[in-house]
Amino acid sequence: MSQVSFENRTVIVTGAGNGLGKAYALDLGSRGAKVVVNDLGGAVDGSGSGSTPADEVVNEIIANGGEAVANYDSVATKEGGESIVQTAIDNFGTVDAVVNNAGILRDKSFAKMEEEDLNAIIDVHLKGTFFVCQPAFIQMKEQGYGRFVNVSSPSGLFGNFGQLNYGAAKMGIVGLTNVLAIEGAKYNIKANVIAPNAATRMTEELFGEDMSKLLTVDNITPLVVYLASEQCEVTHEIFSAGGGRFARIGISTDVGYFNASAKAEDIFANIGEIRDLSNPIYPTSLADELPLFNEALNKGN
Repeated sequence: MSQVSFENRTVIVTGAGNGLGKAYALDLGSRGAKVVVNDLGGAVDGSGSGSTPADEVVNEIIANGGEAVANYDSVATKEGGESIVQTAIDNFGTVDAVVNNAGILRDKSFAKMEEEDLNAIIDVHLKGTFFVCQPAFIQMKEQGYGRFVNVSSPSGLFGNFGQLNYGAAKMGIVGLTNVLAIEGAKYNIKANVIAPNAATRMTEELFGEDMSKLLTVDNITPLVVYLASEQCEVTHEIFSAGGGRFARIGISTDVGYFNASAKAEDIFANIGEIRDLSNPIYPTSLADELPLFNEALNKGN
């Protein structure tokens, strides 16, 4: 079996002071990666800050014979994102891969959601991913190589009660990554999404005790490490991981129903055909869907 190595590679992991991010950083460090361990050191809701979480992970990587440096900036600002990437360049000369893992939670039901809670989640998750990706992408373009692993969630892909802010931000990350993959293709930049299911301090209230024992952080790490590696040749894809299960998640369509003069009654009469996904098609860009209009026209005739 071929080894997945990160010798002479620099990897940024945001939110790496605890939970999943810590597991990613430690594994990457053990494989030779020079790791930028970013963590604001705050609480689950984003309040507070501190250097201890990032420092402890850095110390552990170094104690195990690896190389790492801490960064305490918030991903939620342009300046913070630029500083995180600059930390990699200043200390290790470049950035080869980014794992955008930083996150917070402010769960409330739809009717009770405050604008402040919506903005806080979007700032950290969606805008935070952008703020780190953009300066890293510019560096990767220049060197003709890069890997992005952006963390979404089943709450964004499928929905979850009380997480409209989190779900909206996490689905936004999917759209961001799709475009990143398209624009990075000619520069050997791969960009993928992972939607993990794991018991961490952010999710401890979502899973019961038995499920938490199954959904360990160690069962997410292998996929993230692969996607961040030079061995990874896939791009523009979404993956699920949890409990030892690894799977691709697809966004699909079908030829559908064609009627250029359709009225609401026609939609009502043909909703079954419209909803049918028995022959799924997986577009990889806007352009990929356009031929389906002609196919639907031919089918209708």
